[in-house]
Amino acid sequence: MIAHLRGIVHRLEATDVTVEVSGVGYKVTVPVDTWDDLKEGEPCMLWIFSYIREDRFDLFGFPTRARQQLFEQLISIAGIGPKMGIELCSATHILNQAVLDNDPVPLTGIKGIGKKTAEKLLLELKGLVEKKPEIFGSTKPGSRHEYDRDAVAALSNLGYDTPTILRALKDLPKELASTEDRVAAALRSL
Repeated sequence: MIAHLRGIVHRLEATDVTVEVSGVGYKVTVPVDTWDDLKEGEPCMLWIFSYIREDRFDLFGFPTRARQQLFEQLISIAGIGPKMGIELCSATHILNQAVLDNDPVPLTGIKGIGKKTAEKLLLELKGLVEKKPEIFGSTKPGSRHEYDRDAVAALSNLGYDTPTILRALKDLPKELASTEDRVAAALRSL
């Protein structure tokens, strides 16, 4: 198994990078926020989760060991595969908010998660917070980071994925008062 990769980054399409280590390029899928932080041609170190099946061998990379462990815990939940797991790792603020509020509604704003899956996921996350709070890293419960739920839902209904929505809302000026203003500003930035 590959535990981590240290090498030069070459960015591909969103969420995919190659990490060149001693002349060998490893294709790695990373959360959107990690992809945004990685700079073309610069060195990086990623913690790796190897996903091996009969017909595939995929690498998923994370900037910290805690995020990698969160991913491992998420994909161990029935019905959550690696693609959904990487999207959830891109939306840790929403996971945190759902656990803090004991409310599955924020989770339904994530593409591919319905009401029943959100309720099940919330139960799993609460258990995970009790057993292993360290894997939530800097976004563990207690470090509240609010997003306008209505703005997230509106942008999600327009077909945008959760990581893109969160990135757009995070970059908005704080003085935007209404949900309508935030949605309009986010749409202009997308």
